[in-house]
Amino acid sequence: MVLDSLGKSLRGVLQKIARGSVVDEALLSEVVRDIQRALLQADVNVQLALDLTKRVRHRATEEKPPAGASLRDFLVRIIYEEIRGILGKDRPFEVKPKRILLAGLFGQGKTTTAAKLARHFQKHGVRVGLIAADVHRPAAIDQLEQLGRKIGADVYADRSERRAEEIVRAGLAKLPPHLAVIVDTAGRSGIDAELIAELQRVRTVLEPEEVLLVLDGAMGQAAGRSAEAFHKAVGLTGVIVTKLDGSAKAGGALSAVAASGAPIVFLGTGEHLDELERFEPTRFVSRLLGMGDIQTLLERFEELSNKEAAEEAAKHLMGGKFTLRDMRTQLESLGQMGPVSKLISMLPTLGPAKVDDKQLDESQRRLRRYRAILDSLTPEELDDSQIIKAERVQRIARGSGQRPQEVRALLKQFEMTRKAAHGLVSNRRLRRQIEKQFAGGAAPEP
Repeated sequence: MVLDSLGKSLRGVLQKIARGSVVDEALLSEVVRDIQRALLQADVNVQLALDLTKRVRHRATEEKPPAGASLRDFLVRIIYEEIRGILGKDRPFEVKPKRILLAGLFGQGKTTTAAKLARHFQKHGVRVGLIAADVHRPAAIDQLEQLGRKIGADVYADRSERRAEEIVRAGLAKLPPHLAVIVDTAGRSGIDAELIAELQRVRTVLEPEEVLLVLDGAMGQAAGRSAEAFHKAVGLTGVIVTKLDGSAKAGGALSAVAASGAPIVFLGTGEHLDELERFEPTRFVSRLLGMGDIQTLLERFEELSNKEAAEEAAKHLMGGKFTLRDMRTQLESLGQMGPVSKLISMLPTLGPAKVDDKQLDESQRRLRRYRAILDSLTPEELDDSQIIKAERVQRIARGSGQRPQEVRALLKQFEMTRKAAHGLVSNRRLRRQIEKQFAGGAAPEP
């Protein structure tokens, strides 16, 4: 999860409040110090961290809890609201055919983000056209074309043209008018007059509905200064903060960009093209504090390309007709929804601080092994696990690159799942039968 270290620290603060026998000055001082330390370790600006904790202390001592709320719950709410406040306002982002200009410095991840954004539009049923307007780096054109082929998006490029605005003009004429158009522009090592002039010429031709700045989260607090400079120069409608999955400076980047006045609209949370998330501060802080984000989890399920098959597999499971083919469908769906650790972070009662990282890593590896094994099964084996004997186990192991004991472990797991589901269904049927008999005034059958 993004800002995992900060999340663990803040969840520790909430646990300290919950364990405290009374919310007094001593506990409040300790909580304020812990919040300051957590924010500073996440690279949040010192003054911003001090101001936030000053507001927490003031509100906790001056405001009264609403009727029916305990002082502990009220303090948790204050912390939630103040952290939520430093991350800016929710900024709606409508997914429809529109023109989008991507800007940013060199090495911030613009080209990959263009493909990620295109993939986001595709998942919502909108076709996308990509225009390669980086005239200074031929490798960027090659990369965009490769990514476009990977996601099935139209890409327009002209290696002979050296004027970015003319490439955009020709691309708009070439691409169908009902597409969402994303323009990948050139970057520089710093913000200079030539970069801004080129962006302004491209903007004049494109007439974009969105001007999005792509920023590397590893920049930390410097991301805010970059966002502010671009905002003044070309009028940003939003910011995409990338590479947040492993950055210790992510807190500094998010809070600084929000303070610049340029709204954050997306977060890049990994290298996979599906790892681009809408940034909604309310949900983000809920997950950060371990309060969960069920809505995002449900939205990920809605995005599954094979959702109908996953639902059918679930029906088979509960109906006692579960097969290895159904198991493969379920694992494919789980893989599309993201790493296990990210899914767990969305649940309100579970979070990275409460589940051992080694267990999460092992679960992720086991899922990969199981999917490789299931992909090596024949159609007959997928539909009837009983025919898989010793010789077939050896063949499946060789085909999947796994050990025979891994194949047997999967079969054992499959049988346990099938029997557990069968027992659950049987118990439900028995309970309904008993309830029906009691409702009719008869004694239950022995």
